Amino acid sequence: MMNDYLIPAAVAIVSLLIGYVIGYLIRKKHWEKQAENARNDAKHILENAHNKLTAVKAEVEMAKQTANTVKQEAETNKKAKILEAQEEIRAYREKAENELSQQRLDLTHRDARLQQKEDTIQEKSENLSQKEAQLTQLQDQLKQQEIDLQKKHEDADELLEMRKEKLYQVSELSKDQAKQIILDKLSNELDSERAELIRNSNEQAQAKADRFARQILVDAIQSSAADTVAETTVSVVELPNEEMKGRIIGREGRNIRSFEALTGVDLIIDDTPKVVTLSGFDPIRREIAKRAMERLIKDGRIHPARIEEMVDKARKEVNDDIYEAGEGALIELGIHKMHPELVKVLGRLKYRTSYGQNVLAHSIEVGKLTGTMAAELGLDERLAVRAGLLHDIGKAIDHDIEGSHVEIGVELARKYHESDIVVNAIAAHHGDVPKLSFIAELVVAADTISSARPGARSESLENYIRRLTQLESIATGYQGVEQAFAIQAGREIRVMVKPDQISDDRTTILARDIRNQIEKEMEYPGNIKVTVIREKRAVAIAK
Repeated sequence: MMNDYLIPAAVAIVSLLIGYVIGYLIRKKHWEKQAENARNDAKHILENAHNKLTAVKAEVEMAKQTANTVKQEAETNKKAKILEAQEEIRAYREKAENELSQQRLDLTHRDARLQQKEDTIQEKSENLSQKEAQLTQLQDQLKQQEIDLQKKHEDADELLEMRKEKLYQVSELSKDQAKQIILDKLSNELDSERAELIRNSNEQAQAKADRFARQILVDAIQSSAADTVAETTVSVVELPNEEMKGRIIGREGRNIRSFEALTGVDLIIDDTPKVVTLSGFDPIRREIAKRAMERLIKDGRIHPARIEEMVDKARKEVNDDIYEAGEGALIELGIHKMHPELVKVLGRLKYRTSYGQNVLAHSIEVGKLTGTMAAELGLDERLAVRAGLLHDIGKAIDHDIEGSHVEIGVELARKYHESDIVVNAIAAHHGDVPKLSFIAELVVAADTISSARPGARSESLENYIRRLTQLESIATGYQGVEQAFAIQAGREIRVMVKPDQISDDRTTILARDIRNQIEKEMEYPGNIKVTVIREKRAVAIAK
């Protein structure tokens, strides 16, 4: 019975042991598989880590190479920047040294001018001191004369008393009768002495006044000495080569004809190498022609349309220069306010001559002389300078307006509201009207001084210009005439007419009428050729 229980128990125990062993083996195999997987994972992780380490090393190596390249470039850029900075520093140092040298030179010039001004002031101070000494001496002499006169009066009174007493003693005349006789006699003696004193005083004052006036004139002339520039009637333009002459002449001479018609000057092309000559009596036209020719030569394109364009530009430039010349004259003389139109008219005097003397330079010189003399005499120096500058203002437009330059100048001064003193100085500087102020007298003296200097004027050139001006005036006096130019030293007059008013047949009649008037009114050597030009243009622009 007991064996029946033991056998199943043994079987159960054996079964448990077998199950335990089988479970152990199964778990062992599972553990081994997990360990193998872990080893494989660790191997893969190590391989990945190794690969990443290799990649990192490669990247580090590339970074080192890049850093070396960047470092080299930085060094190169650094050296370039240093060289550039050194060059800029050198250039700036040279610029600073040049500016410093220029400033030193300017300071030297300023010092020289200041020293010259100091010397001038010292000289003027010495002259003033001398004049003060002369005035003091004159005052002392007058005081002494007054003392002598007073003494003579006292002696006369004493003599009168003595004679009274004597007459009372020896005469039977009444007191009033004796008194009258004595007074009459004494009055005659005193009148004679007073007349002698007055004559002596007047003679001394006249002599001193003459010396003083001469001294004022000498000081004014010395302080306002100006150079005289001889004006000519030709201008020379240089050419880069001889080929340019042919281009200036143009096909069948059309360029030269167009240039002469637009400018009113004579273009002379001769055998003189590399130059052309512009001839004309009007300096404004000649200056316009010279600038236009220089522009054409520089540009190289020479044809009638281009010539017309360049002449217009040159004319505008000359007009600007005229205004600048007027402003420059005002600045030179210290005049700060004047009507702009009057300034423009004043600038035209730069291209006006009178007996070969530049009128603007002459007017500036007269202004300086008048101002200097006015300052010496204690008059209004600024007003005197203004009157001297404007005394010949009428000559700027006397070719365009009928009347003398004095009448035209007076009208201009009144039109632009100049003072009555200035107007009278202009009107009286040739003695046409009475002088109403001392400033007008000074303007006449200054004008005479400036005109009478040796070499200041040339009579022949003035007569030549007057003849050419008269020639142009005759031509422009006819209806329908637009412009007239005297060329070839007055041997030819070219007349531009308005095509809408003058027909082709009428041009022949006009040329004959002008010829007849020239023969009737003018005296001239040789012959004068009259050329009437009629040109009509039609321009259309297609768009």
